[in-house]
Amino acid sequence: MEKIQKSRTTDCNELQAPPKQQRLTICLISAAVFGALGSSFVYGYNLSVVNAPAKHIKAFYNVTWLGRYKEPAKTETLTLLWSITVSIFAIGGLVGAFITSFLIKVLGRKGTLLANNSLAIISALLLALGEKAGSFEMLIIGRFIIGVDSGVSLSVLPMYLGEISPCEMRGSIGQFNSVFICLGVFFGQLFGLPEIFGHEDRWTFLFGFLAVPAILQLCVLPFLPESPRFLLIERRDEARAEKAFQAFLGKKDVSADLEEVHAESRAQNTLQVATPLELFQNRAVRWQIITIVVVMACYQLCGLNAIWYYTNGIFEEAGFHKSTIPYITLSTGGIETVAAVISGLVIERVGRKPLLIFGFCAMAVCFTLLTIFLNFQDTCSWMPYLSFISILAVIASFCSGPGGIPFILTGELFEQSYRPAAFMVAGGVNWLANFAVGLFFPFIQEFLQTYAFLVFDAVCVFGAVYLYIVLPETKNKTFVEISQSFAKMNKVSQEPDREMEEELSVKPGKCNTGPDCTAVENDRKDCNSIAKDGVVEMESSF
Repeated sequence: MEKIQKSRTTDCNELQAPPKQQRLTICLISAAVFGALGSSFVYGYNLSVVNAPAKHIKAFYNVTWLGRYKEPAKTETLTLLWSITVSIFAIGGLVGAFITSFLIKVLGRKGTLLANNSLAIISALLLALGEKAGSFEMLIIGRFIIGVDSGVSLSVLPMYLGEISPCEMRGSIGQFNSVFICLGVFFGQLFGLPEIFGHEDRWTFLFGFLAVPAILQLCVLPFLPESPRFLLIERRDEARAEKAFQAFLGKKDVSADLEEVHAESRAQNTLQVATPLELFQNRAVRWQIITIVVVMACYQLCGLNAIWYYTNGIFEEAGFHKSTIPYITLSTGGIETVAAVISGLVIERVGRKPLLIFGFCAMAVCFTLLTIFLNFQDTCSWMPYLSFISILAVIASFCSGPGGIPFILTGELFEQSYRPAAFMVAGGVNWLANFAVGLFFPFIQEFLQTYAFLVFDAVCVFGAVYLYIVLPETKNKTFVEISQSFAKMNKVSQEPDREMEEELSVKPGKCNTGPDCTAVENDRKDCNSIAKDGVVEMESSF
């Protein structure tokens, strides 16, 4: 009897197929490309698009003020209107981040992305037609609405991409978010050239273009599946979840993937979507939420946004003519894009943690060098060129890790029921820090002069040290395994996680061929007993 059991166990083990390497599917690539095109690209585009037409917009404000009140606007008034136009984008982003949890609960991940395009189109119309209508209020409202659009998309897209990707590709697919942000910045700079839309007669087309990526997403995304994890855990629709997995993974047998999600669902403390308050109160996710707050704060406070304050001045000091500076500025957008693409190609080999730590450390070194070069800029004719190279190095370092991985981590560190609240918190920190940089950096710059970047130096060093001590590597790990990595730090019992680990250790379909294993395929309980005890019990024979 014992010999027969051992023989059958061996036969079944021999029949276990080796794991196949996951391939990219057209459905997965389409979701990543068109999802990011209508979301991340729009956000990046709006970061840079207002720079080129700034003087034309101010002139429009002045003409409109003169037409209404029969006198030119004061300098303080124009500065205030322009400041509101620029900064209200971040306020809109904060609002968008706060309403994301409600939207995805009602509309789902894909549905929220699709509905969000309506905001981009409305904003494009307001911004493009404001000049013809003689209303600077339309521009301000349009900037607020596109801010809301960006706040929603920066929360929903990383969530969607993380949930549709196999764990061995989650980082690479997630980096589409960062790559398209950089592409958006680059195209905002490119279209702002005087030969394209940067002329005083064509600057409104810069904002009208916002509708194009939104329309392209509306043409493709409706034909792609919803997040299978959302469908299975929150909608309880296993049939649609199975079809979604099949489409994204490119295989018919997705029983193992469904079982993994079922196991995650069974082991969760709650199946209800948590609120941000519940997230902060739950000890089981305490260090995850602290990590996300720290990483997102460092993402904005590391100084990349502030570096644009110095760029034009450094280029002028280097001897470049003012008319050529817009073309040279394109190099910064190009460096961003190249660094983000390289990061996406190596993230699954190198890991999230090393790229983040390297990025922050490299930025700290480059900021130190930039401070030195700025202090000696007037001593040598070639010193401004070194400052320019330092700026490019800072940008490349940022995009190699800190520029995109924080959004990936937000989706990876939390299980399904906590993920929407986590993205709401991360989005709130992101936009508040963004607003703080724009508000306080001019005062820091005025007080510290060329030493202003040492503040960001300290932020980068703090971020690198914190991540080295606290963050576990998440590469090629399931969401459950990542939660287990934090269990000891959170001082919570690991028993539920062990139960889930047992659930996940069973891979349906492993023992699925051969005459002795037919009964096992028909009865999953028998297959579970094989995985746990290594013994095949054949009901028909014994």
